[in-house]
Amino acid sequence: MLNGGSSSGKSGIVRCLQAVLPDPWLAVGVDALLEAMPASLRASAAGIEFTADGGVSVGPEFRTLQTAWREGVAATVRAGARVVIDDVFLGGAASRQEWQRVLAGLDVLWVGVRCESAVAEGRELARGDRVPGMAASQADLVHQGVDYDLEVDTTHTESLDCARAIATRIRCDTGRPS
Repeated sequence: MLNGGSSSGKSGIVRCLQAVLPDPWLAVGVDALLEAMPASLRASAAGIEFTADGGVSVGPEFRTLQTAWREGVAATVRAGARVVIDDVFLGGAASRQEWQRVLAGLDVLWVGVRCESAVAEGRELARGDRVPGMAASQADLVHQGVDYDLEVDTTHTESLDCARAIATRIRCDTGRPS
């Protein structure tokens, strides 16, 4: 489970993890949930709204779909797939608790992906597909009250090096040779 703010480098780490881990791992990200939602929910109080300053608010329809999505991800893992989850804990510790509930009984490595706000803002600007200010508003917010097994910082560390650190931890936790 990778948690980090927008433009922190989670997606790049996930791609690198898929390359360095010896077994196949599926990538599941909250961005895919957003893309799968009806367009009408991507800009409504019932769904998800992005404010001009980069803030995000979620409504009841989004929460219902998000809960179902999380349950689906957990079912995929229970069915035998290895999964790397890329999420943004907008609710901080409460978001982690929701994931803990659906992933109960499964082995989970909780990874915090940090990135200095200014660097994330630069990435956000270069991407051009994010609301300006989202990276800055989420850089610290998503980590509030969240405990991790491992933290990586992409401010000055490449995605591949972060992925290698995570892969080493996965191998240690599962007893598999590095």
